[in-house]
Amino acid sequence: MQASELIAKIEEYAPLDLAWERDPIGLQIGDQNREIKTVMTALDVRQEVVQEAIEQHVDFIFSHHPAVFRPAKNLDLSNPQNKMYSELIKHDIIVYSAHTNLDAAKGGMNDWLADALQITDTKPLLANSDGETGIGRIGKLQQPQTVRQYASFVKELFDVQAVRVIANDLQREIQTVAVLGGDGGSEYEVALSAGADAFVTADLYYHTGHDVLADDFVVIDPDHHMEALAKPKMASLLKTWNHEYGWNLTNIFASQVNTDPYTYI
Repeated sequence: MQASELIAKIEEYAPLDLAWERDPIGLQIGDQNREIKTVMTALDVRQEVVQEAIEQHVDFIFSHHPAVFRPAKNLDLSNPQNKMYSELIKHDIIVYSAHTNLDAAKGGMNDWLADALQITDTKPLLANSDGETGIGRIGKLQQPQTVRQYASFVKELFDVQAVRVIANDLQREIQTVAVLGGDGGSEYEVALSAGADAFVTADLYYHTGHDVLADDFVVIDPDHHMEALAKPKMASLLKTWNHEYGWNLTNIFASQVNTDPYTYI
């Protein structure tokens, strides 16, 4: 099948107009009119991910985070990022990224996170006019839990060595929980105003943490890499489409490379 057919289906599922204005989503590298057989899903497109794709003879990388966040200023291949682009082009690998549009889509990143976090009866935290799409989700746990209990569950769920918890009382019970995949600390007041008892997001800034405590709110930060949950979800979605639409993709798989830049000691 042509890559353009897969791209069209991705954009139907996660429409481009759902993305934030300055988000560099869409086709990143390659020719959408070429034939593809093997697709790999990834959270990040980094040098080690590209090497994995080369070794696995991948034709198409479907990533969540865009490969090209900032335009290249030159084509100096001593620059690791430029070298990565060169390797992708040399091996004729297409890269397509769905970022904030997949975050906002119904059945996309934030719904996957909410399901994993056992948040039910969800609705968008930052809803669009249709009421069904938008960034983040808010809903309820089936039973109240203490902050400590839920934070321990989050730690185990995302298989991290630690989670950062911003809370005045770890024994406080919570039941209404909001989640926003990635860097969502700036939206904690939205979660608080929406009636959340706690907010699961990443990359919370130090001074924002002080504001959270002053507002007597709860934030649980399991690291931006929690979005790696999307890799198998994206692969499962593509496998469903491959069967449903009679595509001839022969191999669809999630990248096995851990791109979390943090090491906890």
